[in-house]
Amino acid sequence: MKQGLSLRVSQHLALTPQLQQSIRLLQLSTLEMAQEVEQMLDENPFLERADESAEREAFGLEQMDAPVSAAEQIADVAQPGLEAGVERSALERESPVAPEGPDSDALESRIDGDAPLEESWEGDGSVDLAPDDSEWGGEAPARHSGSGDEDTASATELARASVSLQEHLHEQARCLRLNEEDRAALYFLIESLNDDGYLEDSLDHLAVAWLEMTARGTPQQAQPPSVEDRETVQQRLSMALHWLQHMEPAGVGARDLSECLRLQIMELRNTAEARAALAICQQPMELVAKRDVRRLCALCALDDETVRAALALIARLEPKPGRQFIDLERNLVVPDVIVTRAGRGFKVILNPEVMPRLKVHDVYANALRQNRGGRDNGSEAGHAAMQQRLQEARWFIKNIQQRFDTILRVSSAIVERQRNFFMHGELAMRPLVLREIADELGLHESTISRVTTAKYMATPFGTYELKYFFGSSLGTETGGNASSTAVRALLKQFIASETPSKPLSDNQLSDLLREQGIECARRTVAKYREALRIAPANLRKR
Repeated sequence: MKQGLSLRVSQHLALTPQLQQSIRLLQLSTLEMAQEVEQMLDENPFLERADESAEREAFGLEQMDAPVSAAEQIADVAQPGLEAGVERSALERESPVAPEGPDSDALESRIDGDAPLEESWEGDGSVDLAPDDSEWGGEAPARHSGSGDEDTASATELARASVSLQEHLHEQARCLRLNEEDRAALYFLIESLNDDGYLEDSLDHLAVAWLEMTARGTPQQAQPPSVEDRETVQQRLSMALHWLQHMEPAGVGARDLSECLRLQIMELRNTAEARAALAICQQPMELVAKRDVRRLCALCALDDETVRAALALIARLEPKPGRQFIDLERNLVVPDVIVTRAGRGFKVILNPEVMPRLKVHDVYANALRQNRGGRDNGSEAGHAAMQQRLQEARWFIKNIQQRFDTILRVSSAIVERQRNFFMHGELAMRPLVLREIADELGLHESTISRVTTAKYMATPFGTYELKYFFGSSLGTETGGNASSTAVRALLKQFIASETPSKPLSDNQLSDLLREQGIECARRTVAKYREALRIAPANLRKR
């Protein structure tokens, strides 16, 4: 084997820690972003919220000598961490505004790998306060924390407070005259309900769980429950279930949909329709869902008119009794971008509710800068580590600013391309792909994909995910293109205006689209209809 030397030139992209963090923050949702900020605040001492000092001053020397009532002393003993939790929740309710950082273009190019990047967090070794160490979004007006007028704030909170299903049932249970064992069994069943108000587990399974829970800490803990004990507990739970199913809302405590509907029908007046509906609910629910009137007439020995009237009564019942008690705020989507009409155009702004107000801790940064000359006493390694954490805090603030700047740029480009949608609605949506926005902004398609995932825009027509504004195109007779989103909106409009006794089939919907100049096959119509969660024609007929 002959040895020799060779020279080779190659290029490769190195993902530095800064670039990795920038990409990761860009693809996070609003909730994940808030969690990331909280984690970084806990881990990095050089990072703080811009309004922390103002909040701490509210609990200053002026309130040191204030008398403490007996009720407050009892509350302090019961919940020692209450004051800290209140202070932290008040800090998290502050709201920033959209930043306009000078380094946004440079940072965006770093996401795409067009500019040279540093290979560590250490930076240039400087520990002085940089111009960008100041508060980001500091001009945003702070929201009222409710501490100004306690009576007004408490009344507002009580008005907005939602009562859970369990709390509503416990309130009714307290009005029953029960002994301790029956009350405990009823409490156990109430806590075993799911969010829809159903009792998913059988009474036998619940009886075993009850015995295991009551046997903890006793010598009989390792022994399996006897058959007699299980039967006794099951009888007690059966009686408690009887009381539970007679509470409001009607249908609560049911084991399945059929029982839930029967419990609600039994609360109605004893009419011919109610009796027919009760008989129908004892049949397979698939027949009710398909509105198979002919088979229901045969199984229940009822005439056609009575069955249709009973099905109409069943359709008015609530299949999920606990739905009205679900906390809707948990399911609310917080938009990242807000679009409002401004004259003849539209204004695109970032939502200040989702933007954190962060800055570098001035006291710690100054202490680190003043300690530069004292690194000869064996603390050079510790000084370098603290300098690296300071640089991490600076980069975290810049990457957050870069994230929101990129979201704003992409959203503005979407609004410009889909201007007809913001003026006329879904029917005016035009075809749009990621590459068009990427070419316009000079970014990569993967960057646009990360920006439009789990990011939402509040528009005059509702709140939509940014991906909603991208859709494939369908050909038209004139040689143009129609957006698939506009076609789905047109299908929804056709189905909403159809005759209930003669619903439109997929072939008829395809013909209607062809009359509008849009070439759409029957299979494509069926795919769009299923995406809209619209039942086929035979199930829509009534």
